[in-house]
Amino acid sequence: MHSQQIRSTFLDFFTGRDHQLVRSSPLVPDDPTLLLANAGMNQFKPYYLGETPAPFPRAVSVQKCARTSDIENVGRTSRHGTFFEMLGNFSFGDYFKADTIAYAYELVTKGYGLDPERLWATVYLDDDESIRCWERIGIPSSRIQRLGKEDNFWSMGVPGPCGPNSELYYDRGPEFGAEGGPAVNDERYMEIWNLVFMQFGRGEGDGKTDYPILGELPMKGIDTGMGLERLAVILQGVDNVCQTDLLAPTLHTVQELASRAYPGSGAEKVSFQVVTEHARAMAFLIADGVLPSNEGRGYILRRLMRRAVRHGRLLGIDGPLLPAVTGSVVANLGPAWPELTEQAGLIEQVVRAEEESFGRTLRQGAKLLDAAVRRAEEEKTGTLSGETAFELHDTFGFPVELTLEAAHDAGLAVDEDRFAALLAAQQQRAKSGGKTRTAAALRRMDAYRELSARHGRTDFVGYERLTAETTVLGLLDGGQQIEAAGEGAEVELVLGRTPFYAEGGGQVGDTGSLRTAGGAVLEITDTRRGLPGFHVHTARVVSGEVRAGDTAQAEVDGVRRAAVARSHSATHVLHAVVREQLGRHAAQHGSLVDDGRLRFDFVHFSALSEGQLEEIEERVNGHLLADPEVRVWHADRAEAERAGALALFGEKYEEKVRIVDIGDFSRELCGGTHVVHGSQVGAVRITGESSVGANLRRIEAYTGREALLSANRERRLLRELACLLGSRPEDAVGSLRKRLDLLARAQGEVERLRGSELAAKAATLAEKAEVVPGGVLITGRVEDVTAQELRQLASTVAQRVAGGVGVVVLGTTDGDKAMLAAAVGGLLRDSGVEAQHVLTEAAAVIGGGAGGKGALANAGGRHAGKLADALLVARAAAAGILGRRFQ
Repeated sequence: MHSQQIRSTFLDFFTGRDHQLVRSSPLVPDDPTLLLANAGMNQFKPYYLGETPAPFPRAVSVQKCARTSDIENVGRTSRHGTFFEMLGNFSFGDYFKADTIAYAYELVTKGYGLDPERLWATVYLDDDESIRCWERIGIPSSRIQRLGKEDNFWSMGVPGPCGPNSELYYDRGPEFGAEGGPAVNDERYMEIWNLVFMQFGRGEGDGKTDYPILGELPMKGIDTGMGLERLAVILQGVDNVCQTDLLAPTLHTVQELASRAYPGSGAEKVSFQVVTEHARAMAFLIADGVLPSNEGRGYILRRLMRRAVRHGRLLGIDGPLLPAVTGSVVANLGPAWPELTEQAGLIEQVVRAEEESFGRTLRQGAKLLDAAVRRAEEEKTGTLSGETAFELHDTFGFPVELTLEAAHDAGLAVDEDRFAALLAAQQQRAKSGGKTRTAAALRRMDAYRELSARHGRTDFVGYERLTAETTVLGLLDGGQQIEAAGEGAEVELVLGRTPFYAEGGGQVGDTGSLRTAGGAVLEITDTRRGLPGFHVHTARVVSGEVRAGDTAQAEVDGVRRAAVARSHSATHVLHAVVREQLGRHAAQHGSLVDDGRLRFDFVHFSALSEGQLEEIEERVNGHLLADPEVRVWHADRAEAERAGALALFGEKYEEKVRIVDIGDFSRELCGGTHVVHGSQVGAVRITGESSVGANLRRIEAYTGREALLSANRERRLLRELACLLGSRPEDAVGSLRKRLDLLARAQGEVERLRGSELAAKAATLAEKAEVVPGGVLITGRVEDVTAQELRQLASTVAQRVAGGVGVVVLGTTDGDKAMLAAAVGGLLRDSGVEAQHVLTEAAAVIGGGAGGKGALANAGGRHAGKLADALLVARAAAAGILGRRFQ
């Protein structure tokens, strides 16, 4: 039976039984909880949740669906796919279990002609009603199995309708495995239809199956789903989805491109099926508006594309693959799904561009991956390192899933725990630096990879010189490559040779200038690594026009570079001293090396005392004043480690490393710039120490000229303070302490006097209490009080009113601002009276709103002249509240 006939048979069956035909919703659902439509009921969720009344009591649809939760199984089983067509019938408070089961049995046996003797069913553990329904229509108890909540209880994943489900299976025969029913073998016994009985309500829970059942629903519903692909496998007598008429033309295209026949070896069969199956998913996703990106739906699409390309390479397809296979999908399924035909041009364009981009990525990463696999095989470790997996992911854009699959094919495991730790550390660094992976940043990364693939690594000459003749290899604006930029433009530059140090190892990137042969002048404002070994320069065009391909003269700001180098050498010495003073555990865990200042993070379990900081600062300066030689040398990583060189947390090193020695007390792996002799650093002044996380401390300091300027600033402040106190600088602290003691005593006396004054005001107000029906009422205007004192007065007076049944409303002004406060006695509050209700209307009179809760409330507004009117309104509101209580 052809797939189109399978669809029409299903739709005709249910429309003939009064079901409303509803067309498929797009794969991009109108549902913020879903990335992609993954079930036939998605578009009906508002009906099941009671958000919208269902416009019909029953419905039928063929829904486009995409799922990647079990993508690893695609190609390895006969039934898994990332895209599928879900045939479903739905009831919104109309029919329930008996009719649903009867419809299912009738359709599969009479409509599709399946042998009743090969049908099996599963039900939820205690769903005796479903068992009776199946037995009544002809499936014996010997072919009905009870399964648990994970298999046969369904929920949307959010609080709302849920319930048991019953699944219908077809026995494909002994050639597909052992007998024993679905509980034993789900390859032989293929699930073809899932019947969900929305019977209960669910509450919040910790997972999809861990939630409380809140009772039966007043309106029960039905949601079923039958996979077109699985039914086609059975009805067309083939082994797997890719051999059905839905995908066979695409499989044929893959065979032509690969110049080999399906299925081939076991690994080849998997690759054939992955490329074939993913091609359909790509075409439908793009047709519904999804474009490749590094997040959300776009990431799902990109992952499918890259997975297909990789498996195509495994089949020996080195030329264009995706345009041909998605084109076959459009030609085959376009008559059934017109959106494919309508968007054929877009599909072809998107997959071609993405494949070309990923081709560059593959060429870059393939050598690293192959070498790592060979090394693991030679060393017989059985494991691909987490560092390799992370570098492929971070530098070359390899989804980690591809690395896992490549390792699996080679019989290797991947250190996924180490990969996860590296990824988490990267995410934390990005968060700490305030960086976000915006769409523009992602576009830039793609552009960097393309330029790097085209031109290779940057030739960095900045250790030897501060100027260089170079060529502008690329210009970027917002992640997009451009040909030229004029005066005032801010762009990113890629240079063939550069003296500019790129931010790394805590050291900030160089700044400076660039002058092209055509006369353009650019200010370089930052330099960083777009990719390892690939420098990107942020620049502003000061004058003229710069074009890709221009030759130019690059020059680093030498004064700034020297200041940064002083800070970097000082950081190395500080690291050595901290470890010497606090212990070997006090290792560097991050740093900032900048022009005239440094920030040094290290592991430690408590704050440092002033004495410890003074000792550290003294020893750092003592080492530098001894004028040690700063020596740079290179070695293999293992040799450097044997020589005692420290490797820093979070940094990435190649096998050949650069080591910086400062005298005989500091030796670190480092790619940064440094002074030649220690005394060139000048002074180092520690300005503070603080906590930046659990067991992580931070020291901040000035270096060189900034250290001297800092000392001068502190000296000026001390002189000014001494002058204000009328003392000598050395006596300023003692003099200030005496002044502060006097001030504290005076402040205490002022507060005592003010308290007495407010108490007198409260007594006077209490004497003006007015007895009204239901309680006691006091209103009035108070002068010369703050907003806080006004609230305090209102609360104090309310507490003094006899019996706790008083309402106090007070007002005052401050310039053009009016303020109100209301308080209610304890008995009134206990009976449910809220002070805020007294001020609601009065607040509007003065142009504001009332706030507060319970026994005390306040309001403020800009209409000071209307305070009297507001007090009258508040008095009336209070009298009304008390009057209602009296009644």
